[in-house]
Amino acid sequence: MKNNRQNGTHYQHSIGHWKYSVLIAAAVWAAPAAVLAADQGTNAPAGEIEKKAEKGPPLPLHQIEGNGGIFSTLSAYIVNPPRDGEVVGRPAAGFAYVNLGHGQDLYALTVTESPWKRLELGFGYNNLNLGDLPTDILKATGVQISDQSVGLYNGNARLQLLAENEFRQKWIPALTFGTHFKFNDTYGTINHELGGALAQIGVTHNTDVDFTLYASKLLTFLPRPVLVELGGRATRGVWNGLLGFTPDYQFLFEGNIGVFITDNFILAAEYKQQASDYQPINGLIGKASDWWTIDAAYIVNKHLTVAAGYGHFGTVLNHEANGVWGITTKYEF
Repeated sequence: MKNNRQNGTHYQHSIGHWKYSVLIAAAVWAAPAAVLAADQGTNAPAGEIEKKAEKGPPLPLHQIEGNGGIFSTLSAYIVNPPRDGEVVGRPAAGFAYVNLGHGQDLYALTVTESPWKRLELGFGYNNLNLGDLPTDILKATGVQISDQSVGLYNGNARLQLLAENEFRQKWIPALTFGTHFKFNDTYGTINHELGGALAQIGVTHNTDVDFTLYASKLLTFLPRPVLVELGGRATRGVWNGLLGFTPDYQFLFEGNIGVFITDNFILAAEYKQQASDYQPINGLIGKASDWWTIDAAYIVNKHLTVAAGYGHFGTVLNHEANGVWGITTKYEF
């Protein structure tokens, strides 16, 4: 993969009921020998004849919120940026599924478009089936909630501030800043039917904006290429916003590491902190735990990547979601 992938742009804090669409479940990303090839194209000495850029591997993957990344964490590389001679980049579409157990599963539909080499626009729709939570709520409160699933819409804009090896400095990582608008289309109904219970525990609204900053660096001095990606997120979202949003931002760590076993097969691991500044409801809404996953991705061809992963998500809604599995795929045009 390669060619300093880039992201960026920002979103405004939106009010009312404005929807987006696309995103859920997934697993891996990143860049091998293509990163090296891209280096030579982007940082070629003045006067050097540049060859027509070929399409690199379809990496990074789509992360479930509709950004370049792995399953739940991001990459500082841009998805499918313009090649030499193209006015704008080409779109990419993805799908992800995670089985959380107890009838609860997560689907994600994602799409990205990179109009310039340093800008990535993404859209993701997430649908979380509530499983037996409505039944447990009915037993505990006598209230029958009308929704059996939660829809979360994500609109993303990411700008790559630094390209990898910028200024011909081999130690410089790719650095990307992102803004992520989120709208939960189910929060209002569930909170109303529960008599404001979600607001009472500190989950107070249905829209918000996350901010991320990620650095990515491909290490090539080891026996096989190793990709390290570290980032931070300012968020008020509980379970990425699938429950809703709290009043105050928390600043959380995220990151992943991937090893290119071959040029087409990647093993990766990721870690993502989750916001937990709300009061749980015993037996119904648990305390959010940090997420980690182990993933394997295979590059089928220059357009298609598939991945599978094992995840540990702690408590999600009314159950533990540990030892879960998921699949993800992405196609670049």
